[in-house]
Amino acid sequence: MTWDFARELARWGPGAPAALRLSDARAYCAGVARSHYENFTVVSLLLPRRLVKHFHAVYAYCRWSDDLADETAGGQTALDLIAWWRRELMSCYEGEPRHPVMLALRETVRRFDIPPDPFLALLVAFEQDQRVKRYDTFEQLAGYCANSANPVGHLVLRLFECFDAERAALSDEVCTGLQLANFWQDVARDLDIGRVYLPAEDRARFGYSDEDLDARRCTPQFLELMRFEVSRARGYFARGAALLPLLPRAARVDVDLFIRGGEAILDAIERQGYDVWARRPEVSKVAKAKLLLGAAVRALV
Repeated sequence: MTWDFARELARWGPGAPAALRLSDARAYCAGVARSHYENFTVVSLLLPRRLVKHFHAVYAYCRWSDDLADETAGGQTALDLIAWWRRELMSCYEGEPRHPVMLALRETVRRFDIPPDPFLALLVAFEQDQRVKRYDTFEQLAGYCANSANPVGHLVLRLFECFDAERAALSDEVCTGLQLANFWQDVARDLDIGRVYLPAEDRARFGYSDEDLDARRCTPQFLELMRFEVSRARGYFARGAALLPLLPRAARVDVDLFIRGGEAILDAIERQGYDVWARRPEVSKVAKAKLLLGAAVRALV
């Protein structure tokens, strides 16, 4: 079934009746994941079956969190809905969950002893999206990534029961790299909704003005700016690759896919000469299939 968040919010939003059965909650989360399967790379064909329902629960939480921020009226309405969602999350830890996502998630957080911090950090990022539309410095942008992307990596490590400080730090490199790759892929789409993730200090360094940006001019300065940003993202993946040998085999497949998928986005940007205004860089389905096969083979070596 096609995902229609307005319909889901009307059914399961504030004031909705409680979800009573765990089996129904699991099925709901599985449906959320299947409706976005093209973007749900972590639940690959090689994911251990025992973990699938838990990844579904985590993904459904992330999907709902994201859509509360981006698929509603925005502004104060989104902030109020995120505040409600935070209260629903805390019911996993301190009360009785009412929402189907939270009912399924409670089973997961108990099974893997997951603290609320990574889930809460994601909500901080989505609230920030309502308040901050442009970033002055890369340091500020990296701070945003620390809440918007890095907690997902921590959750993956916890589900594979291999979370520690060293792995978490390397996972942060991978996840920040992925977030940056997505930003550079979606420069035009983000500007459509009034968001600019290219830091002002970087744009000034390369002589790309606010006027050029708002007019979507593909100037030599813009191409050099994008070349710099793509190279910066590659650095995150290069550092994060040190995580792979520290992971159990099943986790290695998915993290390898994350890294190579992010690098494939950067390759696509490079292939079109860094002009992301002309068209959105895409990774083909054939290329994605090759990435999956390659990650599987490398994990078995």
